[in-house]
Order: sequence, then structure tokens, then C-alpha cells
Amino acid sequence: MKPLKSLDLKQVHIEDCIVSPYIDLVRREIIPYQWKALNDQLKDTVPSFCIRNFRRAAGLEQGGFEGAVFQDSDVAKWLETVAYSLSVCPDAELESLADQTIDLIGRAQQPDGYLDTYFILNAPDRKWTNLKEGHELYVAGHMIEAAVAYTEATGKKHFLAIVTRLADLICNYFGPGKGQCHGYPGHEEIELALVRLYRITGERRYLDMAKYFIDTRGTGDNYFLREEQQPLFRPIWAAPGDYDPAYFQADVPVRQLKTMEGHAVRAMYLCCAMADLAAEYDDEELFRSCVRLWNDTTKRRMYLTGGIGSSGTGERFTADYDLPNDGNYSESCASIGLAQFGKRMAQITRDASYIDVVERALYNTVLAGIASDGKSFFYVNPMEVWPANCIPHTSRDHVKAVRQKWFGVACCPPNIARTLASFGQYVCFADEEQQRLYLNLYVGGEIHACFRDAELTAVLEGRFPEDGTFRIRIRQKGRENSGEPAGAELALRVPDYAEDFEIRRNGTPVKPEIEKGYVLIRSLEDGDELEIHAAVAARFVHANPQVRADEGKLALVKGPLVYCLEETDNFPNLNAVLVSQDTSITEEKDPAFFGGLPKLRFSAKALSQDGWNEGELYSTRRSVLQDVTLTAVPYFAWGNRKPGEMLVWMRERL
Repeated sequence: MKPLKSLDLKQVHIEDCIVSPYIDLVRREIIPYQWKALNDQLKDTVPSFCIRNFRRAAGLEQGGFEGAVFQDSDVAKWLETVAYSLSVCPDAELESLADQTIDLIGRAQQPDGYLDTYFILNAPDRKWTNLKEGHELYVAGHMIEAAVAYTEATGKKHFLAIVTRLADLICNYFGPGKGQCHGYPGHEEIELALVRLYRITGERRYLDMAKYFIDTRGTGDNYFLREEQQPLFRPIWAAPGDYDPAYFQADVPVRQLKTMEGHAVRAMYLCCAMADLAAEYDDEELFRSCVRLWNDTTKRRMYLTGGIGSSGTGERFTADYDLPNDGNYSESCASIGLAQFGKRMAQITRDASYIDVVERALYNTVLAGIASDGKSFFYVNPMEVWPANCIPHTSRDHVKAVRQKWFGVACCPPNIARTLASFGQYVCFADEEQQRLYLNLYVGGEIHACFRDAELTAVLEGRFPEDGTFRIRIRQKGRENSGEPAGAELALRVPDYAEDFEIRRNGTPVKPEIEKGYVLIRSLEDGDELEIHAAVAARFVHANPQVRADEGKLALVKGPLVYCLEETDNFPNLNAVLVSQDTSITEEKDPAFFGGLPKLRFSAKALSQDGWNEGELYSTRRSVLQDVTLTAVPYFAWGNRKPGEMLVWMRERL
């Protein structure tokens, strides 16, 4: 299996009505804001302690560790975001700040390469004794990912040297050998990071270490149960014995997993590593497990928005079709993991159906996780919000009616930031052997790809999927000294929501040659102009009747965008709405609303409150319906104006 490659972010310039404002926000607002958060400089927020912990571990100030056990990973994700930002927009001042932070991390690192401020400061004698909860390998994974990204962006090797020492320690400490620890991480992440480290260094032991962690997981006597019996074990989150192996994807070997279980973020990072390793080792059995888990997730356990992990208890998967709306979790990090998994599967298979899901997750749940000003965040992404019942210390304690300035456990904000900063990695892939550029996402901008015999530039224009039209102008020339004429190819994804998909090449309709959801345009010539036309109308959709929470309900979508009702555009008690699937939908453009994205307006009925007396809770009177006109906005945009109710799934009027 030879996966398609993502282009360097420098080669993908995005100027798009939906995505660009968020990418620009990363550089202008999010990176500075999150730096303040990491340094406890935000007013009226839970302190982060991140930089303070590193300063203490480096001996620059006194004190113990504070915050969540995995707090170091927030700094790592911030640095990874900075790396991606520097790739496309050099900034000497920001780079200097990143270098200073990396120097601080290096000073905190122990002589043997160990790097985790929680254990350095609070439990130096208990390193690697609680893999189930300690998150040491999870933190190490994020550090490695950040260092790889920073090296690729700047060419500097100091950060890479730090994580290489850490990775060498891990490779020496863990493994099947005598005297080595035969454990594996409680929270997966190190595995995919080690693959990235292998790819930049060429050091095979890192790839083999990742494979060991995957191969040993869930085999034999459960490691986490044995770990609890060791003298140095101390619980961090849960009491000893309060352990469900399936929650950690450790109940059976990964090649035997049938359904997606347990903590959603853990599961996604596991699957990302499995896909990477299946490709690197040409492991068909491991890949079949990836396909099986992908299908279970996306066909039975995924929300319309690409949210996954429905339970507010444990941030986890539950049962097939268990997708409640007003109390679901759908952590932002889980959707990011789903997008990462889908990206890898698309690169391996060259199958556009994976990108359909990736696009859904990115354009709905991931974008929804951050406010339009970059200064507040959703950790949880429900499908329905009634602010009055989002009460602390209840079953809806996790649901927030407004975005939060920061969190005590703040894994999502920097994860959203690094995803937006690296958005170009999802836009397109390259097949170097066939000299083919795969266009996945129809965003405006410019792509520059270098192949063996050709340099290809694709200029992208349009407001797809808003109006269903898109233009691609080709500039191409042969590579110097290649001795061959230029002749690159283009593969254009046909989205699952695009009806009557048509391509014209220099004004002439193209007879589609389709491979796995991509239309192939062969023998591109300099000056070619391609026009894409598709019907991307707003429409109502049903859920599978087995999704009990959505039986007899409709949701509204336009292209990959899920729409929702907000109280500020409509009225209180949105659950009183009843909508006919045959209702006509009109688009209303507001230049001041998210770059002119259309709001959708339609007629419906609503249960009337007329005739009900104050204090009257039940009655035998007949329901009365009244005519209403409703306005829906993209789900990702909700919560950016006046706080109030939000609703995705509306009751259907038959």
C-alpha cells in the first residue's frame, strides 16, 4: 500500500469564503490568545499552569505540578499550530517565541530523555507505573508531532533532537525483550507520532516501536489489570478495579475489533496509527480492521455533523444508532480524530467516500468548536440546546449554551487550532508515480504541485458548495531537464451531496471517467480551464429509523453544511416546530453573516401556547398549530450572536 501524499502547506494557498476567515484567525487571534491562556494571563478563566509547570520542571521557579496530568500536551499542540502557521506565513517574532518555548522544554527534559512535568515534579519515582491513566505516552506523542511539524516548517533541529532523545528512551524502555516493559498507552497518540518521527528521520526503530504498541494491545493477560497490582501503582482518575478494558480499546487485539468502542478520541488516534502501520507494513489484516471500524463508526455511530462519541459519561461510544441530541457529547477532539482517520484511509484507498465524511466533520463540528473571534470554544457539540436545563452537576453539566473562554481540561482549543492551521493537508493529495493531483475539497485558492516531469499549478475559484459552481485554471510546464513533456493529471472528487455533477474542459463537456468517486482529467495542458457545475440545493433529510432520537424528525442540509435553528432568529421553544419535507426553501444572503453564507428560510407550523393557563401542567385540550416562518443558519456558526436555544432535528409534519 503506497498512500497518496499531502502537499507541503507552502504549496496550498487557500482563499475561501468559509475556511479562510478561520485560518486567518489562527494567525491573528488564536495563537496569541492561546499563548496567554498557557501563561495564565486570561482574566476570569481557569488557569492553565502549562508554562508554569515547565518553568518549575526546568528549575526556574519553585512549586509542584498543577493542572490535568496531560497538561504538557497543550503546549505541544500550540507549538504544532505555530509550526503550520509559520509554514505559510513567516513571522520572525512568533518563531522567536516558539524557539524560547522549545528551549524551556529542553531545559525541563531529564538527562535520560524523559519529558513529562507531572511526573518530574510530583511523582519522579512513579514514571511509567500508571500507563492506563498517566498519559506519559500521550504527551510524548504530541511533543513528537509538534517537533516534526516545527522541523518541517523551519528546518531547525533543536526540538527534533529533544523528542528524539525521548523516543529513544521509549524504545529502550518498552518492548518484548527481557527486562523491558510490555505495556502500551492508556491514551493512544504515541503510535501515530512515532510513525511521523520515522518518516522524517528514517530511523526504523521508531516505526517498529509503534507497531509493537499496536500489536501487543489487548493481547494476553490485560496489562492495565496487572499494572494495578504493582507496588508503585497509584490511581490518578479512577479507583483501582474501576476499569473497563473495552473503554481503552484493550479488551481484544486490534485486528479482532468488530465495533468502535470506548473513549472516542482514544479510538480515533488508535485507528490513525493502525492505518499508518497497515500502509507501512502492507498489512492487509490490519487494514481490514481499519475498514471494519470506519464503517461501524460512520454508518451506525456518527452524527449528521460528523460528531462521534455520544455519551457524556466517559466521552465514549455507546451502542449502534444511540445518537441522542440534547445531551450528546461529540467532543471536538473526536471529530478531529475522525477527520485524521478518514484522511489516511482516503490516501491509502484513493476512495472519495472517505473525504465525504472528513468534509462533514471539518465543516460542522470542528468549525463549530471555535467562536468567530477565536476567543471562546466549545468542547462539546450537541445537536440541541435549551440553556435553562444545562445545569451544573446534572446529566447535562457537560453541555454549554455559550462557548467558554478556556477549560481546566483544554485539549480541544489547541487541537482545533492545529487542525485549522493545517487545513491545506486535507484539500488535496498527490500521486507522484501517476503525476496526478487529487482535489478533495473545493476551496478557493491556488495549489502548486511538482511531479517528475511537470510543475502543475491549479488556480481555484468559486463559492462551492454555496452555488454549485467551481472553476479551475491550469498552469503547467515541464520540469527542467526532465526530457519529457508535461502531462499531469487531475482527479476531481464527486461529493456525495452533489447532484448532476458536470465538468466542462475549455467549454466542452467531459465524458466522466470515474475511479472510486473521482473524475479523472488526463493529459492536462497549460491554459486548460475546467468548470464544475452541480446541483447543491438545500434539502431536508431523515435519519435511519433505528436512530430513535431522530424518528419522525427532519434536519436541513446544504452540501456538507448542516443547518440549525437558533432562538435569536426565531422564537423560544424551538422544539414546538413541525416541518413538512415538501416545504420550499429559499436562500437569504446577508453580507455581514459569515462572508455572505446563505441563511435558509422556510414555512412551518408550531404548537401554540395560546389557551394554557399559568401553572397548568397537563390538559386534555387539543393541540393548536400556528403558521411560522423559520430561519436556519449553518451549524458551525451557531452561538456567535445572542445566546439562546439551538435545534438541528425538527419534528416532521406528515
